[in-house]
Amino acid sequence: MTGTGTVAAVDLGATSGRVMIGRVGQDTLDLTEAARFPNTPVSIWEGDRAALHWNVPELYRNVIGGLRDALHAEPGIVSVGVDAWAVDYGLLRGGALQGIPYHYRDERTAAGVAAVHARVPSDELYRQNGLQYLPFNTLYQLAVDRADGRLDGVDTMLLIPDLIAYWLSGERVAERTNASTTGLLGPDGEWNAALIETLGLPRGVFRPVVDAGTVLGPLLPSVRGEVRIPDGGGGRGRPVVTAVGSHDTASAVVAVPMRSANAAYISCGTWGLVGVELEHPVLTAAARDANFTNEGGVDGRVRFLHNVMGLWLLSESIRSWRDAGLDVDLVELLERAEALGAGMPVPVFDANDPRFLAPGDLPARIAEWCAEHGVAAPAGPVEYVRSIVESLAEAFAAAVRSAADLSGRPVDVVHIVGGGARNRLLCQLVADRCGVPVLAGPVEATAIGNVLVQARAHGLVSGSLEALRALVLRTHAPVEYAPAFARHH
Repeated sequence: MTGTGTVAAVDLGATSGRVMIGRVGQDTLDLTEAARFPNTPVSIWEGDRAALHWNVPELYRNVIGGLRDALHAEPGIVSVGVDAWAVDYGLLRGGALQGIPYHYRDERTAAGVAAVHARVPSDELYRQNGLQYLPFNTLYQLAVDRADGRLDGVDTMLLIPDLIAYWLSGERVAERTNASTTGLLGPDGEWNAALIETLGLPRGVFRPVVDAGTVLGPLLPSVRGEVRIPDGGGGRGRPVVTAVGSHDTASAVVAVPMRSANAAYISCGTWGLVGVELEHPVLTAAARDANFTNEGGVDGRVRFLHNVMGLWLLSESIRSWRDAGLDVDLVELLERAEALGAGMPVPVFDANDPRFLAPGDLPARIAEWCAEHGVAAPAGPVEYVRSIVESLAEAFAAAVRSAADLSGRPVDVVHIVGGGARNRLLCQLVADRCGVPVLAGPVEATAIGNVLVQARAHGLVSGSLEALRALVLRTHAPVEYAPAFARHH
């Protein structure tokens, strides 16, 4: 143990990114925001349609600016780690990015599903990769790239956080937690060569798999210049780039302050990831039918979870109302929705309905769902917000019950981390519907998990995930929501 030290977490979400400074020691875990910036997709015409892409060059420019600000504030930063959302990637040839990475919400993925399942039936696919079916999983996207010729001449595929880490360090690797979301890792945590060959994908594009905590190397000289580290500055080639749980949910789960062996977690941001942490995957037909996924966690743990649509339903509804000229504020709407109380019935719709996946007028789609199911649609934004939060709470509670049933692990507490931990109404409704306490926080769980894995790799803290979580609990006490009543279904 070397006392207290400082690292930087690059945490890229589907709607915004941030660079956080983490100061860490045996009883210290302080995070400061150095920079925050939007992550706005771009729609580009591609001959016969408008395709949705990530503006990754702009994202990287903001990462560099954020690291510059962080290093100006804390010149002694020893390490930089990058986490981001899953499944999307960049294709490289000779080290150069070929085209702009597609967004997982782009409509192209449907053709990839048919192409993959024509070669590998869905039940066999689940036995091989343990992943829930999502139409935008990486292997479906790569199948589209193969059919369209975009893999011709390509020598490297890097998931988004690995791509940013490559631009910072020059090292091309596949960090294991995020690689597990591609659908192309085997049960041993390595690339499934037989499946890759069956799908007709080029084996050579997949880089060596590394664990979270692996030191990739120092910042490239060009990057040191951009972030304004003077020649010889930084000390002993620092800062270095360190692989973290590069799937943002993997980093978030590191920071869930779980003490109970029977805890469930909800990492709630744009998506709600609901599940339990296990030592081994659950590959049963029942788990497949329930669309549960087995993704890699830090230290070889398994994140057995289900994707629920998440706070996207709120943010996209707000955007729709503002586009229509309404002056709406989410915080105010949530306060008014909370004040409605249980006496104002609102529809509880299926938050997992695929119609809610694509950008657009989500309130109109909710009204459409209500009409199809013979229930009255909400009247105005306040009722819509209440309806969305009630529906998310029901979907989260259902996923918690399923996780318990499928894993054989009864749940006695639910942790909510990420942006959803700020949503008092959501936290209370989840507690009510699950019938167990909800512990909310930390909000910045992803950045905290990113920081902790770096800190452990560089000797600032030590021990198991449980030891890291104990530090989170000592320094970031969660808010408890007791269930007012239990709803049994």
